[in-house]
Amino acid sequence: MKFSVIIPTLNEEESIRDTIRKVYRLNPDVEIIVVDGGSKDRTVGIAHEEGATVIDSRRGRGPQFNAGVVNASGNILLFLHSDTILPQDAFKVLEESFQDENVQIGTFKVTFEPKHWLLDIGAYFLRFDSVITRFGDQCIVVRKSFFHDMGGFPDWPLFEDVHILRVARKRTWIYFFPGTVITSSRRFIENGVVTQLLRNLWYMLLYLVGVDPRELARRYEGDQGPRSVRRRNSTTQLA
Repeated sequence: MKFSVIIPTLNEEESIRDTIRKVYRLNPDVEIIVVDGGSKDRTVGIAHEEGATVIDSRRGRGPQFNAGVVNASGNILLFLHSDTILPQDAFKVLEESFQDENVQIGTFKVTFEPKHWLLDIGAYFLRFDSVITRFGDQCIVVRKSFFHDMGGFPDWPLFEDVHILRVARKRTWIYFFPGTVITSSRRFIENGVVTQLLRNLWYMLLYLVGVDPRELARRYEGDQGPRSVRRRNSTTQLA
């Protein structure tokens, strides 16, 4: 069993070194692929320094993840956001879980840091499986063969994670791996936790009623304001 960890980036010099190092500490033999969408800062150089394979891609989380898979040699794929930290026993847990041939895809539970009581409540509900409670922030892990059978991620900059989990849900059970990832709450804190939660819910409802995710991504970036433009994450994504 070989693991390929695919990380999409755009201007992530503040977090990418720490993210790569923490993955290698958990499993020195893992393959890490950083897929960059056109960073203007030191993201690419830092990723090279830390020993990751770095490839360039058209910007957008869907296209970047797909580009990473093309270059991945592992048979188990981890789609990891650049501001998300895996649990200490992540690879031991995954090794054991994927011994079961019925396990095709799954995610971890999630918690947010810095802490906020509203985000703690939100994280509790993300322990349940539904279209509005499973996201890429929880680290989607999937067999490469099953990923290809599903047709990969859609070519979208937003809600590509929701889509692929919806496709998977029609074919199999989406497993919850034991353990919890830690993901950054920085944009919630920057934009206001209540404001960001309501904005996320509104965009999810628009997606579910059929609004094109590319249009939603354009609107979402416009809503974020100057602070998020300065500190824009790897691709457009709901905080």
